[in-house]
Amino acid sequence: MEQTGMKAFLKKKNVNITVQTYLIDALGAMAFGLFASLLIGTIFATIGEKSGIELFQVIADYAKSATGAALGVAIAYALKAPQLVLFSAATVGIAGNALGGPVGALVSTIIATELGKIVSKETRVDILVTPGLTIISGVLVAQFAGPGIAKFMDAFGMMVKTATEMQPFFMGILVSALIGIALTLPISSAAICIALTLDGLAGGAAVAGCCAQMVGFAVLSFRENGVGGLLAQGLGTSMLQMGNIVKNPKIWIAPTLASMITGPIATVVFGITCIHTASGMGTCGLVGPIGIYTSMGGGSSMWLGILLVCFLLPAVLTWIIGEGMRKIGWIKPRDLKLDL
Repeated sequence: MEQTGMKAFLKKKNVNITVQTYLIDALGAMAFGLFASLLIGTIFATIGEKSGIELFQVIADYAKSATGAALGVAIAYALKAPQLVLFSAATVGIAGNALGGPVGALVSTIIATELGKIVSKETRVDILVTPGLTIISGVLVAQFAGPGIAKFMDAFGMMVKTATEMQPFFMGILVSALIGIALTLPISSAAICIALTLDGLAGGAAVAGCCAQMVGFAVLSFRENGVGGLLAQGLGTSMLQMGNIVKNPKIWIAPTLASMITGPIATVVFGITCIHTASGMGTCGLVGPIGIYTSMGGGSSMWLGILLVCFLLPAVLTWIIGEGMRKIGWIKPRDLKLDL
C-alpha cells in the first residue's frame, strides 16, 4: 500500500500516531481509570480502617482489584476505540498492569487498541477477529515488555526517593516543582507518581507541589473567577488554567515559586510523607491530604503540616507573589479568567 493510501487508511480507522494522542490523551484518561479504581479504593480503605466499618474495606478491595481493567478501558476510550476493542481492552489492561504496572498497562493497551481498530469490521467474523487480535497482541506486549517496564519504573522511583531522603531540601524543591508542573500540564501527575511508586518524603514533596498549583491558582484567580473558580481549581484541577498559561506563561510563575518553597518545608520542617496513590493528586477531592493522613497516621505535627503545606502557605505565597506581578504588569486583568 502506498504511503498516501496508508495514511488514508489509518485516518479512516481513526489511528492518530501523535504525541497528543498517546502522551496527553491516553495518559490523561489513565488518570481517570486510576481514580475510578485504585485511588477511590485507597480512600475507602482509609475510611474503613479508621472507622472500623468493614464494608468500606470490602468495597476498597473490589475497587483496587479492578485497576487493570479500569486502566485498559479508560485508555481505549481515549483512543476512540470501537465497542469490541473497548471491551477487550479490559483484559489487556489487567495483563499490562499485572506484569508492568500502570505504564505497562498504558503501553500494552495503546498497541492493542490501535491494532484492534485497524482490523475492526474488516472481516465477516469481526466478533472473533477484533477481540482476538486485541487481546492476543496486548497480552503478548505485556508479557515481553511489562517486566522490563516495571523494573525501570521501580528503579527510577527508588532513585528519586533515595535522593529525597539524602537531600530533602534540594530534592524537596525539585520534586515539588516538577510534579506540580506535571499536575497543571495536560498530562497526569497522579499516573506519574503511581508509576514511580512515589511515596515517603518524595511523596510528601510531590503532594506539596500539587497543592501549591491547585490552591495557588485558585487564590490567584479569585478576583477573575470568584467562588466557582476557587472550588473548580482548588478541589478540581489547576489544568483549567492551561489555556491561559499558553497565552501568558508568566501567570505560572507564582504557584511554581510557591511550590519550590512548600516542597522543602514539607520534607525538612514537617517530614511529611504520603502514599504513592495520592501524592500526585494535590487537593483534588482532598485526596492528597487523605494520603498524608494514611501514610502518617495522625499527630499534631502532621495536622499542622497539612494545614500549612497543603492550604495556607500555597494561598498566601501565591497571592503575595501574584500581587507583585500584577503591579509590574506581568499579570493583566482577565489573564486568569476561566469560562466556567
